[in-house]
Amino acid sequence: MAKEFKVPPVAFPQAGNPIAGGPNIQQRRMAAPPFQPNSGIPFMSFDIGSAAASTSSGPIYSGPGTVGGSANFDDEEPLLDELGIHPEQIWSKIRSVLNPFRVNHTVHKDSDLSGPILLYMSFCLFQLLAGKIQFGVILGWIVVSSIFLYVVFNMLAGRAGNLDLHTCTSVVGYCMLPVVIYSAMSLFLPQGGIVAIVAASVFVLWATRASTGLIVLLADGGEEHRGLIAYACFLIYTLFSLLVVF
Repeated sequence: MAKEFKVPPVAFPQAGNPIAGGPNIQQRRMAAPPFQPNSGIPFMSFDIGSAAASTSSGPIYSGPGTVGGSANFDDEEPLLDELGIHPEQIWSKIRSVLNPFRVNHTVHKDSDLSGPILLYMSFCLFQLLAGKIQFGVILGWIVVSSIFLYVVFNMLAGRAGNLDLHTCTSVVGYCMLPVVIYSAMSLFLPQGGIVAIVAASVFVLWATRASTGLIVLLADGGEEHRGLIAYACFLIYTLFSLLVVF
């Protein structure tokens, strides 16, 4: 015979008064309301819709260059001009050096280093294609040759000389064009032969004539020392051509 067990009823106290209600009264425990931010506790409420509307209503900054909430880029200079790179000026200087008999010195009055850097990088690239990694050597010779020609000219011209180092570096760099052309041609010529040496001599004389003419015309006091200036330029471009030949 099964034995019956009597389970006493469970009584839950009320939320406000735990004593209220007898043990024999069954009460259902009421669920507590969800947490309300604004009920009794100071809380900052943000209206996302109003914030988005206020942000999109107008530009954050409206300076003198903004028209109707948008920036006006029509008056901005091109990026190359801001960097001091003028492709038309570089091309005109390169074309002036391409004529070995008559160099236009007027376009070289405004010296720059953008064109020389382009020619130096081209020279390094052709040497790299020939299997010669000479970036450090070429960069060192560029600096030394520019300072060497600057010192030689000012010592010869004396107080009448007005050649600055920036102009000297620009002239030496642009007159590297014949050597750069020779380095490109050397990729298709036999290395170390008579043909290579003769071609190197021709391009070195071309670069020497161009650089000497530019320095004499751009600076004062160099006409009477043209031979010594030409000798210094000849030594500079001979060193660069030796990198190509050997």
